[in-house]
Amino acid sequence: MKKLIVLLTIITLFTRCNEELTIDREVFATTPEAIGNISFTSRGHIVYSHHPFYKPENRVMIMHHRSKKTSPFPNKQWNTPNDTNELYLSDVLGIRNDENSIVWMLDMGLRDTITPKVVGWNTLTHEVENIYYLDSTVTTKYSFPNDLVVDTKHKFFIIADEGIANGGDGSTAGFILVDMQTGETRKVLEGNRTTIPENKPLIIDGKPLKINGKDLLAGNDGITSDAKFEWIYYAPLSGEKLYRIKTDDLLNPNLTETELDEKIEIYSDKPNNGGMSIDVDGNLYLTGLETNSIKVVTAKGRKVKTIMSDDNLVWPDGISYNYKDGYMYVSASQVNKGAVFNDGVDLTSPPFYLFRFKPIAEGVPFR
Repeated sequence: MKKLIVLLTIITLFTRCNEELTIDREVFATTPEAIGNISFTSRGHIVYSHHPFYKPENRVMIMHHRSKKTSPFPNKQWNTPNDTNELYLSDVLGIRNDENSIVWMLDMGLRDTITPKVVGWNTLTHEVENIYYLDSTVTTKYSFPNDLVVDTKHKFFIIADEGIANGGDGSTAGFILVDMQTGETRKVLEGNRTTIPENKPLIIDGKPLKINGKDLLAGNDGITSDAKFEWIYYAPLSGEKLYRIKTDDLLNPNLTETELDEKIEIYSDKPNNGGMSIDVDGNLYLTGLETNSIKVVTAKGRKVKTIMSDDNLVWPDGISYNYKDGYMYVSASQVNKGAVFNDGVDLTSPPFYLFRFKPIAEGVPFR
């Protein structure tokens, strides 16, 4: 009888464990061009960047939740370069929305050699909310500002810079901070041990990813914040460690770089990953670039577990929560199949997939 009770207990615990990591997932839509990062309007429509790796005609798109119809966002004019001003989108990957119905687009400015900027579009008034420029005091020729946290509590944009543009090796990776109230910018943790890439090359289908014969090693990439904006979680794309730092410390201008470094915590192990998101329980969701999968770092125990994998989830990139339908959305951008990694031959195969799944706990919007 005791053996039977023990066996039943084990089965029950195993079942509960499986239930906690069982997710409802599906292909939400397919697109003819690769999706980079993902955000949402207050009505739940999907606003996403076309991955700049492929030099798309339209940099940002909107997809209506029900019809799946798409069009340039915010309009065609903003997706069309011109010679008279910089009021257009050049090279967008990072994109986030906030609780004020504003979609913030991080324009790296690399494609047209213009000043990088953060453009906010108010989806209620259908006009520009604000534009913040990232000048040469916080960017270099190697800057690759690819993702951001829109911190409406502290009123800051916290931007992850990979440091891999124009042949950069990630050694200048760090954070770019933008004060929403003044527009002032500064860069912190540049070249820090936690923002530069580890020597952990990406290997997909047994093939190391190389550019011009060198392993692709990318710095500060995935970034998110907890529900209360108390912690910033981040990691270099190439690396086995995930870090966190208190937001108040990261934004504190009185801390030296050495003092700031001492505030950083090693949070958990991780795979080589791109995007990152979080739920209300503190579980962190990471895109597993090498394994066509979504990983979760559990809040309890900080263990890395696979919760979703699919053959069509090739180079999972952006990952964001849509509070309107309760799903986490993730893109598959096939970056590893691009010509630059395959001797000049484009091996991508449309369509490109946009998946969605139910997270373990309710996701945190606007992250």
